[in-house]
Order: sequence, then C-alpha cells, then structure tokens
Amino acid sequence: MAEMSKGTAIHPDAFTQYANRSVLVVGAARSGLAAAELLLFLGARVILNDVKPRESFHLSDAVLSSDRCELHFESPAEPLLPKCDTLLISPGIPLDTPFVVKAVEQGKTLLGELDFAASCTLLPIVAVSGTNGKTTTVSLLGEMFKKAGRVAHVAGNIGYPLSAAVLNGEPGDILVTEVSSFQLETCTGFHPQAAALINISPDHLDRHKTMDTYIRLKQRLFQHMDQHDTTVLNYDDAIIRAMSPQLQSAITWFSRIEPLKEGMVLSEGGIAWCEQGETRELLKATELRIPGAHNVENALAASAIAHRMGVPFPVIAYTLKSFKGVEHRIEDVASIRDVRFLNDSKGTNPDSTIKAVQAMTGPTVLILGGYDKGTSFRELGIIIRQSGTIQHCVLLGQTAEQIREALHDAGFVSTHHAESLRAAVKMSLGLAEEGGTVLFSPACASFDMFNDYEERGRAFKQLVLELQAKEG
Repeated sequence: MAEMSKGTAIHPDAFTQYANRSVLVVGAARSGLAAAELLLFLGARVILNDVKPRESFHLSDAVLSSDRCELHFESPAEPLLPKCDTLLISPGIPLDTPFVVKAVEQGKTLLGELDFAASCTLLPIVAVSGTNGKTTTVSLLGEMFKKAGRVAHVAGNIGYPLSAAVLNGEPGDILVTEVSSFQLETCTGFHPQAAALINISPDHLDRHKTMDTYIRLKQRLFQHMDQHDTTVLNYDDAIIRAMSPQLQSAITWFSRIEPLKEGMVLSEGGIAWCEQGETRELLKATELRIPGAHNVENALAASAIAHRMGVPFPVIAYTLKSFKGVEHRIEDVASIRDVRFLNDSKGTNPDSTIKAVQAMTGPTVLILGGYDKGTSFRELGIIIRQSGTIQHCVLLGQTAEQIREALHDAGFVSTHHAESLRAAVKMSLGLAEEGGTVLFSPACASFDMFNDYEERGRAFKQLVLELQAKEG
C-alpha cells in the first residue's frame, strides 16, 4: 500500500483527540509498536517503554525517525508517568500491576491497544471471541469476505495488531478482529458492528482469578452493541445461552448438536442455514479440510457471521471447502518412518487440547505440558483415557507433574517425562506406532519455555524437520 493512502479511513475526531497528547505506551512488541505508530500519525507525543533491551524489538522507521517519540528501554514504566496524560498498555500487563494502579489513581486515562484502535476508525468491525477457535474462525471469515470481493484485514489477537490495520485500511475495507479476554479488560467503548462468541471454558484463571470474572469479560464484547448490530452465539454452550437475555443486539444462533428453527446448523451431516421452516445445505461437513468437531463449530460460526454480513452462500461454501487451516492448529508438519507429526501449539488450555484429541482417528502419542495458568487437567485426563486413540502421553514443562497426576487419577498410566521439547519429539517417535500420529497439543501456555505459542510451534516444527533429516 502506498504511503499516501495511509490513514484514509481514520475517524476525523481521532486527530482532534490525540494531537499533541502525551501518551506513555508500555510494551514495545507488536501491539505496542503499532499503537505508537498510529498515535504518531494522529499527532500525539509518544513515550515508548519496555523493560526489555531495545535490541529485542524491530522498531519501525516511523518510530525511530519521529521527533515526537521518546524511547525508554530496560527501565520501569512508573518513573515515566509524570511525563504523560494517557497510559496505553500491552494486553499482557494486568490491571493490578502497581504502575497501572498508580496511573489510574493519578487520574490518567488508561487505554488498551484494541479499544484505542477501534475508536480511531470509520471501518466496520467484525469481532470474534471465545476460549478456543478464535483464530480459525477469523481466518475463515477473512477468506469469505475476500472471496466475496471485500478487502478484509484479519487483525487483533491473531498477531496483526488492530492499530496497524486501522492505519492501513481504506474506505470500503472491513476489519475482522480476534479479541482476547486480556484485551477486553481495557475495553470501555469497543463497539463492533458484528460480534461472535463461539465458546467459553476455563482459561487464564491465573490472571482473572474466577470463572465469573472471565465470563463477564467475554460478555463485555457486546456491551455497546444494539438492535442494529449482529451477534452470533453458540447455542450448544450453556454459559453463552445464559448470558443471551442480557444482550441488546439481534442474535443469530449456530449449533452443531441442536436442531434450530433459525440459524446455522449441522443437519443430516451438512452445514446448513435454517430460516422460516426451510433448510438450505451449503456443504457436507466431510467436505471441510480442517479436521474435528470443533472445526465444524468454527465453520458454523464463521458461516453465520458471513451470511449476516451479506456474503453469498456459494462463496461461503467454496471457502469452507478450500480452507486448509491456520498455522499451529492441528497443522501437518512432516512424516518420519510413517509417523505423522501434527503441530497444535495453539492448544494453550485443556479444552483446546480436548478438541484436538477428539479429532484424532488413529493411534496417537500426545505431547503435553507448559506454563501453569491455574486450570484443572482433570477433564482432560478423563477424555484422554476414554479416547481410544491416545496410547502414550509425553509430559514436559512446569505442569508435567500436575498433568501426570490427573492422567493417573483418570486411570491413564502410560506417561513419560521429557526434559525438553527436543527430547519429547525424539521420545514420541520411539513410542509411536507405524502409521500413527504424534500430536503436539500442550494444553498450557508457553511462557515457561517460550515467548508465545507461535515461537513454541515454530520450535516444534524445526525439531521435527531436523529429526526427519537425521532419520533420512
């Protein structure tokens, strides 16, 4: 995109609101850097801060060349508070962090990158949240819009910051946004034109403390939506059904299990739209290229949103038939000695890994373990024992012993401990049957060993390819 086209879809009020405003941006990774660039474009004075060294980040020319941007690396944020009137924090920073509490006490405006970016654009926003499946659903949606002739920016928690999409968007484009509970903590004015909540199960309780808090955060997705907006919800999720009477926007349901009079459903093995007593099948579920019942749900959710946003049914069906999935989500890496290795590094909680386990159709070795987020592995242990496909579990990381106890309590005792991911990959190949599968789906976050699930997934793939080359 040419430089001159940048900012053509930014709301005019954003320039008035942020020109000459002093904003302390804490966190210089992707979202913080993108927010700093958007703020500079709007005429703000930016103080970019991170406790990590400057060499850890790829700073853009827009940041490095601006005389309105101060850089403060390898230093805490609190001493910088007197220099700003607004604090914009990374989603990774909890609200109870001392410098954030102090800033609020001092009366400074507190922003999150998602809420800030959304307030600056004239473009329609389609938002997707849920414990699992967000990335697949927004990726599917983006493809549906693109195949329907729209320019869609798939942004947010997926790794491409919404601030960057807002800065690069042009009139007529659409912003398809993955939204996490961390981002919703700082959302006070977020107002998508369409939003979907695809499921809720325990996650991030180390940060949110209780399920009630986690559920309230997810519900915040809809707090500014009204009867003119579109909400898509999973009828099969009891928690989501219970919150629906409190929502003001028009609801479209989807269901993999229940027959609905209206909505997107799985009917007689087909993904279908039901309305006014008529059922229109778009395609057979077996035509999906992404495996598992959870991906049927993701397809139903994406199809419901796309239909409500005007995408024709033939375009929806074609996209579902051709979509190959996203990186790090049951991604086929390689085969070694007729053993297939699958990368599901995005399995960062037990419910996500349960869905991956349920997608397996043959003998499987499962690699589990990582950072402790305070979630229970009890149900995962039961599902693994009952699966009929998981033959061995290789455990590593901070949660290895917790998972081992949960598995043994459920009656699954074929567990093995690995000191590293490299050791786990090698051990799994030795345990796997010929014609079987090794599934890397940790059920945990990556922070005990890696910066994020993407880095962890890339490391897994590299180790598999190294082992493949060694095995010949």
